[in-house]
Amino acid sequence: MASIYARNPAAVTVRPARPDDVEAIRAIRNHAIEHSTALWTQTPQTSAQAVAWLAAHLERGSAFVAEADGEVAGFAVYGPWRELDGYRHTVENSVYVREGRHGFGIGSALLAALVAAAREAGHHVMIAGIEAGNTPSIRLHERFGFQHAGTLPEVGTKFGRWLDLTLMRLPLS
Repeated sequence: MASIYARNPAAVTVRPARPDDVEAIRAIRNHAIEHSTALWTQTPQTSAQAVAWLAAHLERGSAFVAEADGEVAGFAVYGPWRELDGYRHTVENSVYVREGRHGFGIGSALLAALVAAAREAGHHVMIAGIEAGNTPSIRLHERFGFQHAGTLPEVGTKFGRWLDLTLMRLPLS
């Protein structure tokens, strides 16, 4: 049996997302909804919801995809952290990698593009809200200089259990 560590992944290319990426992004997002605590909902995103959600990110230039082996292997977006105008210089990020594609640097490539784009857009701080048990995501963000800002215990629920939210922040300017 071949070791998973012997896999030779294709080169990863990160590019701005396009409208025709919507179904690939929705598939990755819905897999996370159905199988993980990365998104705190149990309601899969419909095609119409996905189109509207992606359109908002495309309008502000805050959506990226990673391609490998001719397919979308992950996506990343940033958006407003809070809707009030006092928070207008703070954004929150989301990074998702297709099942079976973890461990090949896709998340790192996406987060690097996202941080660079947010800096270029003139944002001041990027926030990551991560389920406290998601150690790989926390470590990814730490590698990019995000610092732990606090953990809010039992503020969400999914799969019949309470979830803690770890907040991390990265100064962009």
